[in-house]
Amino acid sequence: MTRFAQITLIANHTYKSISTSPINRWLIGGFLVLILVGLSSSFYDYTQHQHDVEHYSKDVRDRWENNPNKHPHRMAHYGYVAFRSKFPMSFFDQGLDSYLGNAVFLEAHRQNSVNFSKASLSSSLLRFGELSAGLLLQLLLPLLIFFWGYASVSGDREKGILKLFLTQGVSWGELLIGKFLGLFRVSLLIALPTLIVSLLLLVLAKPEELSSALFSFGGISVTYLMYLLMMSMITIWISAKSSTSKTSLITLIGFWLFFVLIIPKLSQGMAQTIYPSPSKIEFEASVEDELIEQGDSHNPEDPHFNAIKDSLLSKYNVTSTKELPFNYSGFIMKEGEKLSTEVFRKHQEGLINTYKKQNNIVNKMAVLNPYIAVKNISMVLSGTDFASYQVFKKEAEDYRYNLAQTMNNLQIEHISNNAKSSADKKAVISKQYWKDFPPFYHRFLTVGEMAGSIAHSILSLFIWLFGLAICFFFLTKKLSAL
Repeated sequence: MTRFAQITLIANHTYKSISTSPINRWLIGGFLVLILVGLSSSFYDYTQHQHDVEHYSKDVRDRWENNPNKHPHRMAHYGYVAFRSKFPMSFFDQGLDSYLGNAVFLEAHRQNSVNFSKASLSSSLLRFGELSAGLLLQLLLPLLIFFWGYASVSGDREKGILKLFLTQGVSWGELLIGKFLGLFRVSLLIALPTLIVSLLLLVLAKPEELSSALFSFGGISVTYLMYLLMMSMITIWISAKSSTSKTSLITLIGFWLFFVLIIPKLSQGMAQTIYPSPSKIEFEASVEDELIEQGDSHNPEDPHFNAIKDSLLSKYNVTSTKELPFNYSGFIMKEGEKLSTEVFRKHQEGLINTYKKQNNIVNKMAVLNPYIAVKNISMVLSGTDFASYQVFKKEAEDYRYNLAQTMNNLQIEHISNNAKSSADKKAVISKQYWKDFPPFYHRFLTVGEMAGSIAHSILSLFIWLFGLAICFFFLTKKLSAL
């Protein structure tokens, strides 16, 4: 019998002994039902969310376009509402989605928070996490693998079966490889149906960016298969090193607790300690303080804007702002918007850099913890990570600034300095300008951006696979059948 045939025989025996057990069949069936419930409920949430986004986006657009002729600065304050769409694969792994806002009101001179997160509208039970396929495969399926395989080698050692295997010419390497491949095959009874149903749901979602969605699905599939392969290898490795099945089970449960609960919490706490981030009140106060130093465009006595007025009067050789060849108030509003946006973006960039440094510490822990690596890859490819949310915030802020400055430019070009007020007929322009302003569009991370964001985590998974392979190699030289 060839070496490959012996490995196949052991893998088939391991697979059948686990999969034919009545209790394991019930466990597999129950787990699949749980995943199906998670996928169906998440997909329903996704479709409902997208329906709401499309409906209210159209309503906001219609209201914007149907505004009557008026002063452009009034339209800048009338504002716009941007809605965050969900990435097509978000139904697979909820990630941070439920804790992040979904709508933001965009107006001149002010950067509002993104509001209406699912967590803010739900009960406190959401803190325990939502039922999703990603969560179940990351947290619970490894426990099932540990339960199925903890006695694979240690149990045979206790029963004296290992001696029979080894005396019949089976090497330790063949035995261990066959065992973990059989155990991995059992885990596929859950993983493959999950991925197949996910692909069908992705097709039903009809994503606009199909290539990006398929890349995400392919990446998620490979990631979880690698993860389950590693969990199977770890299970057999610990079982082979343990003298008894009881020791093996306790060690595996300790491994799960350490890597799933302890390390993530420690890394998050360490990141926040090394790179503390300001509270919302502290952030807004620091922005406000710098804005006060820069100047207030709404204050006619402000020194900064008074200096601008004097320079304009000197440049155009006039004695009053009413004699300027453009609308002075619009020019000042444009300059004030520019200054306030620069200050906000500077502070916002500093805050985001702090968050990035915190996330880098957590992500670097993926080298020590495959769970963190898989969780990061899963969230990024599902479009439910923090970076995906930041893309929306940046797009919304860029749109807000463009809207405000477009209205300011219209005021500069079309409104007379002699207009008595914004209600004056001289201060009104056609509503066609509102229709000409483009609607808000929310883009997702590109394939390249996704790949760059998960590169470190992918490397971590390969390091773990390589390390486990080395452990298996050295383990075969030190094991005993007794």
